[in-house]
Parts: sequence; structure tokens; C-alpha cells
Amino acid sequence: MSSINLQPNLDTYSNSESFTRKKLKSPHTKTSLIEVTNKLPIKPPCRIFFKNEMEHSSGSFKLRGIGNLVKVSIENARSKGIPLERIHVFASSGGNAGLAAAYSAKFYKVPCTVVIPTIAKPIIQSKLKDYGAKVILFGNSINEADQYLRNIISSADQDIYPIYCHPFDNPEIWEGHSSLVDEITQQIGENDINKIKGFVCSFGGGGLYNGLYQGMIKNNIKGDILLVETAQAPTLTETIKANNIITLNKVNSLATSLACSYTTKQSLQYYKIKTNGIKSSLDLIDDMDALRACIAYKKCCNKTVEPACGTALSVCYNRIDLLYKNLSHLKEDDILVIVVCGGSCTTDEDLKQFEQMVRKSEIKL
Repeated sequence: MSSINLQPNLDTYSNSESFTRKKLKSPHTKTSLIEVTNKLPIKPPCRIFFKNEMEHSSGSFKLRGIGNLVKVSIENARSKGIPLERIHVFASSGGNAGLAAAYSAKFYKVPCTVVIPTIAKPIIQSKLKDYGAKVILFGNSINEADQYLRNIISSADQDIYPIYCHPFDNPEIWEGHSSLVDEITQQIGENDINKIKGFVCSFGGGGLYNGLYQGMIKNNIKGDILLVETAQAPTLTETIKANNIITLNKVNSLATSLACSYTTKQSLQYYKIKTNGIKSSLDLIDDMDALRACIAYKKCCNKTVEPACGTALSVCYNRIDLLYKNLSHLKEDDILVIVVCGGSCTTDEDLKQFEQMVRKSEIKL
């Protein structure tokens, strides 16, 4: 493999000695938690809160997990006496994970290289470059891009200390995502903490799910996690059927951030066991349901999110039947938190196209 210039786009980096004196903060920010029970089109079985993860600087919840991975990795490197200028962040992604890695690298003033598949949207390339990352286009899938990235890391100069950011399969990532639950317990108020009875989140590779599960254990929250994935990206559904980690031959979903061909062993284990008073359930929706939810959320909250996020939001708008199917035991005063995971891969122009696609699908019916 030919050598690749890993010189970053950033012009300057902080002095290593001054950096060692700093106690590292996480690059993620506190996001809002709002009650929307009375704003929904149909009365839900319980109180509904939105945790608005699109408010992170990189545009999605990924900044919690990826940011924690980068943070811990830099702290470990510095504890070994490795100077800051030797540290380099590497990530492969089709979107949000790469943006989180690039933003985290910029936050800590270290260089970053992100390999994205050739089919990635131009807006992703643009945002990555805005964060100062070196962007390499390779392959037709995230898996192909990731393999190429690993080759880059293995052939990189020995002076480079690499931080490899997998999009979802790393305990440090799950620990970072668990901060979402920590934050909610602080925001909800002491009187309502015991009323938190569950969470709803989209399922892609399983990183968010693992973090939620661990966050519930850490904060002693007993309740349900309703996982939602699209029928076009049934990663966990097929994994459960096989009762083993498998790799899907093809994942073709409009919810591209959920289009992971495999999940983590930890996700399968969490789903199978019922411990610490936590129960997981899973349901499938169609891609069109996810698009409808994106459109409804825009009209309701005037914010743009991607189909992967619309997958979870669908239970509040066009697929509220899933709440009654899976969580009918919840009482009117119980609290259910929907993770509005966000996403920087969708624009208002994309939403217009979603509306056209939904109309066409309804005509066919």
C-alpha cells in the first residue's frame, strides 16, 4: 500500500506541556429534555419526553461516545508520556460517527483522518473538512472504508500514536453514551426520577442501546427499552433469530445511519437477559414510516433530523400503535424518554424529497 500523507488541515496545535496540565473535558454538551405529551397527534399511554441529541456540536448523540473514546485515549497516551503532536485520530464512517471523531479531534487540537465511502453525501465531506479532518473517499460501503482505514493505520509512521474510532463497538463509546441517562436524571427532578419507566431509541449497530442499558443500571432505573429498526436494516432482528452475531449480506435502508451489517455481542447479551429490572423489546417499521416521522417532527418542532432518528420518533407520530403494543403496561403518570438522536446528514431539501417519496408510496397503495 502506498504511503498516505496524514498532514491535517489544522494549522496549529496547543503546546504539549500546557496540555498535560489541563484536566480533559468531554467535547459533548448538555442537551435539552422537554415534555411533549400534549403536543402529539394521538394520546400516548404515558408521559413522553424528548431528549434532543441533535443539539450536540457535531449534530448527533455520537459525540458522547466517540468523544469519550478520544478523551480517554488521549489521557492514556499522555499518561505514558506520549506528546500531543504524535497523537492522531482515525475514523471510518458514512456520517455521524466520523463527524463526532473529527469534532473531538478539533476539540483536543489533534489531527484526524476520516475514510468515508464514495457514496457519502457531499455535505458530510464538507463538514468533516470544516472540522479540519483529512477526508479520504474509498469503497462503496462503511465496511470497505473501514478496512481501508485499518490499512492506513497499520502502514502509518511509527511515530504516530493512533486512536482508532469504530462507529459503535467499543466499551468507551458505550460509557460515553451512558452519560445521556446521567444527564436525564439530573434534569428530570428528584420528584420524577422514580417515574422514569423506559426509553425508546433507534437501533443500528447497538452503541446507543448499550449506553442506555449501562446508564439505567448505573442510575438504578428499572424499566423498558423499546428498540426500533427498519425492515430494510433488520440487523438486530436477524441476529436474534440466529442467536449469534451475524453479518447481513446487504443492508439497503433510507435510514443510512442504521445500515450496519452487524451488531455487538454486548447488544445481543443485553437483549437476551432480563436483569436489574430492565426489559428490552424490539419492533420493525418501514423506511417510509421513518420518513413520515421526520416530516412530522419538522412540523412539530421545526428541527431537521435524519431517517435514523425518525425511526425512533415514529412511535410518537405515525406508529404510536407500537407504544401500546410494547408498553401498554405504563401508567399515565409514568415517563418514557424518546432519544432524538439527531443526525447531520439530512437537510431541509432532503425533507422535501422525503415528502415526495411518501406521497408516491401512498399513491401505490
